[in-house]
Amino acid sequence: METRVRLPIETFDIPIHKIRRGYYSAVYFWREKQILEELAYARKVLMQIFQKRDAILCGTDEAIAVLKLCSGYYSYPERAYKLFDEYISISQQIRAAAKKLSSLPDYIRLSNLKIQLESELEMLWERAENQLNINSLYDGDHISPWETALTIEGLPQHFAHLESVYLGILARRTMVATNVARVVKAAQGTPILFFADRFDHYENQTGDGYAATIGGVQAVATDIMGEWWGKKGAGTMPHALIACFGGYTVGATLAFAKKYPDVPCISLVDFRNDCVETALDVAAVFESEGLKLWGVRLDTSENMVDGSIFRNPDLMGSEKPTGVNPILVKNVRTALDKNRHQDVKIVASGGFTAEKIEYFKKNKVPVDAYGCGSSLLKGGGDFTADIVLVDGKPMAKTGRWYKPNPRLQLA
Repeated sequence: METRVRLPIETFDIPIHKIRRGYYSAVYFWREKQILEELAYARKVLMQIFQKRDAILCGTDEAIAVLKLCSGYYSYPERAYKLFDEYISISQQIRAAAKKLSSLPDYIRLSNLKIQLESELEMLWERAENQLNINSLYDGDHISPWETALTIEGLPQHFAHLESVYLGILARRTMVATNVARVVKAAQGTPILFFADRFDHYENQTGDGYAATIGGVQAVATDIMGEWWGKKGAGTMPHALIACFGGYTVGATLAFAKKYPDVPCISLVDFRNDCVETALDVAAVFESEGLKLWGVRLDTSENMVDGSIFRNPDLMGSEKPTGVNPILVKNVRTALDKNRHQDVKIVASGGFTAEKIEYFKKNKVPVDAYGCGSSLLKGGGDFTADIVLVDGKPMAKTGRWYKPNPRLQLA
């Protein structure tokens, strides 16, 4: 049997004190916890988690970390609530102090006070991870609609407040991993580069980069996207660097190659909306300088027609001439090959979805790698959690029932 390994709990930067207090949870989950605690509820429940589509599961390790670190209760709740309110106030004061150059002593004093409050909250928290029985599939597993992906068994007041958090983790990570896997399948072995950093809140980057890697991408854009895997961000230049060189792509690319000689150099060649001419200019100068040009990237705006097509309208045919299209890619490939630059690869980016990549592959468009971004962060795949057993007896809302899954493994 294959040995499967989960990411260790310390991988994740989890705000445990806020999650324990229900700060990230729907209020009714926190109120459920308080009611059950007051009743000293003593019946064990089985919580069953699923979603409703074919998907690549992701986020289980992170969800399990939340359950293990944040399940439990306060030994003295009212004392803990007051300390937590002070903890939030101090955190706000630290943010204000960090913005003032003259407030370093205040910043240090407040930071020490925050650490003290965290220590006191930790002493008041009674962890319940050893009283929970968590069984789960693994990140990267294919799941079917309604298939049980994870179960939690224990006293409900120990983990009721965590439902918003672990369901949100599973939904986000699974959405990204599934979207990426669709694109990777469409690409049929052509590498996919995950360029989704600018399309969502920066705090999503770490988990999104991990989910994208689970889905099969070859590279991620930022260092933090690769943190859980120990990867570094990949990429060469933005349009902004070319603008700083007065629109001279050759100069910007040379500057990059000389500054980072060990990084494969990919020139962004659409700045002047003439990918063929720019690609040839860059390749020729690199050859004369004895430098290695790994590839060129085409990122033409979807409402623009590249100069190589505009000058030759007969090439358009039935193809849509705007953006990065098959005609443009073939024009660049043909020009590079004719000028003895067969080793220079082509990266295509800008609006690429699984459907667009499938179309490119069907028409044998010579792309060596695809950069994908915003399309990978869209879609659904919400997870649902239901109590289905209470003290081992069926107790689910109408339309739901216990669905044991032999694939689940103890976490």
